[in-house]
Amino acid sequence: MNIPIAKTVFTEKEFDAIRKPLETGWVVQGPAVAEFEKLWSEFTGVKNSIAVTSCTTALHLSLAALDIQPNDEIILPSFTWIATANAVEYINSKPILCDINLDTFNINPADAENKITKKTKAIIPVHLFGLSAPMDEITGVAKKNNLSIVEDAACGFASRYKNKHVGNLGNTACFSFHPRKAITTGEGGMITTDDDNLAAKMRSMRDHGATVSDHQRHFGNKPYLLSDYPYLGYNYRMTDIQASIGVTQMQRAKEIHESRSRIASKYDEALQNIQWLQLPFKNKDYVHGYQAYVCLFKPEEINLKNIDKVNEMRNKFMEFLQQKGISTRPGTHSVHLQVFYSNKYGFKPEDFPNSYIADRCSIAFPLYPSMSDKEFDYVCDTINSYKI
Repeated sequence: MNIPIAKTVFTEKEFDAIRKPLETGWVVQGPAVAEFEKLWSEFTGVKNSIAVTSCTTALHLSLAALDIQPNDEIILPSFTWIATANAVEYINSKPILCDINLDTFNINPADAENKITKKTKAIIPVHLFGLSAPMDEITGVAKKNNLSIVEDAACGFASRYKNKHVGNLGNTACFSFHPRKAITTGEGGMITTDDDNLAAKMRSMRDHGATVSDHQRHFGNKPYLLSDYPYLGYNYRMTDIQASIGVTQMQRAKEIHESRSRIASKYDEALQNIQWLQLPFKNKDYVHGYQAYVCLFKPEEINLKNIDKVNEMRNKFMEFLQQKGISTRPGTHSVHLQVFYSNKYGFKPEDFPNSYIADRCSIAFPLYPSMSDKEFDYVCDTINSYKI
């Protein structure tokens, strides 16, 4: 048996939907993008949704639209995909890393607050693996220090914090439609905001800074006139081909989330007696989106003295599963351990100990809506058979 870490399954509806932009000839940002944005807003409850090329460009565009300047400081957790920090680098600002809480893998608000200086302009909480960051604390820190909040909700589809879908909790939020995500358009992203003026600015900036999109101009009464360009913009437009896929997936969004949650609940039950696995965090204030099912491999209390030993044990476990045809991955990586950032800022592994532990000792198990009972049972039986 060969079980991947994730699997994208397309239906006939996706294949049929792609035909429409190809048949009409309008394949760039157009009516399908508008429909995708509408469905996304309805699902998340956020007033404005702006489709872009990726979550990375969504983060970049958000920071640029919020007028973050070179040498401003932006706080973010170290344990996150490198794109979170890269977006800060794109505008020549400085990423200020903070540590995480190991029970949730999410940002530690107290450590974030300790990193605030007069140069700090924004904070990027990451809703990692589909679990919201502790947004009451983050919002409190931001308000007290007059900081903007850009939610990195790359994994945030169907994730809720105190009955609010993530994306409602900051100035902007940025979602990903990469193939490992619950909703995918191949590549693609979405920005959400309740600020109408900010939304209008970002819609312009994603399209080179134009005040009128190509689709609006082409079907207007004066298609021969070019737009004005009041902003420095970018070509971050999603295509109608991508959006047509997104539309069909959003039409079964509830079904997709319920399938992922069902499998995660089955994992909780099947793995509950394994003492050396810390299972994903659960709490009444959070609805987990389960973009991934990530555990901490924890055969003993982990610290800086034994982390290499535990990492070696985890890797042997992952190799065992790989040999049985079961794919696993680390949850994600820590930015401060990546060569570009460690070289540029002189970071050492121990600077963010919990992020270092999560980098070396987290493990994600296979999770996808089409996972069969046979596949699931095989994965769990194999995990339970492992002896440390």
